[in-house]
Amino acid sequence: MMISSRDELSRSGSAPAVAIDRLHVVRGGRPVLHDFSVRIARGTITGLLGPSGCGKTTLIRCIVGTQVITGGQVQVLGSAAGSPALRHRVGYMPQQPTIYNDLRVIDNVRYFAALAGVDSRDADATITAVDLQRHRGDFCANLSGGQRARVSLACALVGSPELLVLDEPTIGLDPVLRAELWQQFTALARRGTTLLVSSHVMDEAEHCGDLLLMREGRLLALTTPTRLREETGCPSMEDAFLSIIQRSTAPRAG
Repeated sequence: MMISSRDELSRSGSAPAVAIDRLHVVRGGRPVLHDFSVRIARGTITGLLGPSGCGKTTLIRCIVGTQVITGGQVQVLGSAAGSPALRHRVGYMPQQPTIYNDLRVIDNVRYFAALAGVDSRDADATITAVDLQRHRGDFCANLSGGQRARVSLACALVGSPELLVLDEPTIGLDPVLRAELWQQFTALARRGTTLLVSSHVMDEAEHCGDLLLMREGRLLALTTPTRLREETGCPSMEDAFLSIIQRSTAPRAG
């Protein structure tokens, strides 16, 4: 397994945004995460990449505190995952939009603003940030899939969380909208927000500073896009990922 040094992943010299040690999760009697340990640096975009069913969503749920763990520890911004102190510091966008169809866009975002303890002006600013000001009065049931994804992102962004966790935020979106969302993610990281973004689309790795590559509930590699290409000799992210899989399974076959 390729592992970048922890010094590289804590470039600012500060404590990591997320520290996971020997995490083990069992769901339905089946192990889903196996002895998973990793550090995620602050102020970066970390891509969580791997095929569907590899445990990405379970790992994300552990980080935001909605998953019962079997063993190990998960620390987020210096506190145990799911602690009340983190409620206003962590934003979470699950795969399915967490919005109410019978409410307008502005009402949805204001509701989450109230939960985050901020006023309606922050909701208005967040709607502008995701380019939904023309639809602020529309009912969510009447929005397109891409627009609904933007509303869900706005609900996660409201309150300016220090850590933003996004589970497959670009799934099912057209290439233009995907590119626009990644531009917004990059802008957030430049302003100091830490982002963890899961995806099974390997070319999205190019937008990330650090990469966590997963397969079957295990961490295959913790690296960067440049290092991944250099160490595998593969020009494309998909080929590089397949190369890592082949290396990880070769000893078992032998």
